[in-house]
Amino acid sequence: MSNFKLRKCIACNEHKTKDQLIKVVKNKTGEINIDTSGKLNGRGAYICKNKECINKTIKNKQLNRSLKCNVPEEIYQELEAM
Repeated sequence: MSNFKLRKCIACNEHKTKDQLIKVVKNKTGEINIDTSGKLNGRGAYICKNKECINKTIKNKQLNRSLKCNVPEEIYQELEAM
């Protein structure tokens, strides 16, 4: 195992390195963003960069559960466009 910190995809539950995942962050003010830099602070949820995991996340509204809030539809639409 390498020194890299692994994160778990909320769709498939596989552990992967941060560069293999898309990070969605809810900051202290409750604002939700897709973190392309990987450096935003706040509660994060990770999704594999493959279509199956993205589709599963959208279909099941898994970000709502992971981030413990209602995620705006625009975030799901942004993910779908990726």
